[in-house]
Amino acid sequence: MRRVIVNSTPLIVLSNINKLELLKQLYGQIFIPQAVYNEVTVKSDSACLQIQDNLDWINICEIKNVEEKKMYQAKLHSGEVEVMILAQETPIADLVIIDDNAAKKTAKYLGLTITGTLGVLLKAKQQGFINNVSSCIDELQKLGFYISDELIAMVKEIAKEN
Repeated sequence: MRRVIVNSTPLIVLSNINKLELLKQLYGQIFIPQAVYNEVTVKSDSACLQIQDNLDWINICEIKNVEEKKMYQAKLHSGEVEVMILAQETPIADLVIIDDNAAKKTAKYLGLTITGTLGVLLKAKQQGFINNVSSCIDELQKLGFYISDELIAMVKEIAKEN
């Protein structure tokens, strides 16, 4: 079984643009550590309700090595820390979906395969689940999700939406 571990930001922003289902379509099921579940469900908002309504394919996992959390907490949030630990536990994650730059750098250093929300949207377009990445980017930006102009241009070029 493929292990795809997702951090809170991709879950929240995909929920907020009504694209959470893309994770199920692309990966079948996903795994989130307890800290990510707690972060996403702390407020009773749309993202919280969508996550709670999809627990048939969103698997909540407790990390085994709680002591290891201390090593990462200097620069990462609790959810990101647990994503890193869960990704390294057996079996090692096939993919980690995370957006924070510091967390991405840590994941790369640990040898994990990573993508972010925009990578998910690109894959969804390539597999025919969405028609247009640009409109999703527009929706994300309207919600306050920061994406650099350089990254937008790169994603649009890959998506052939220039």
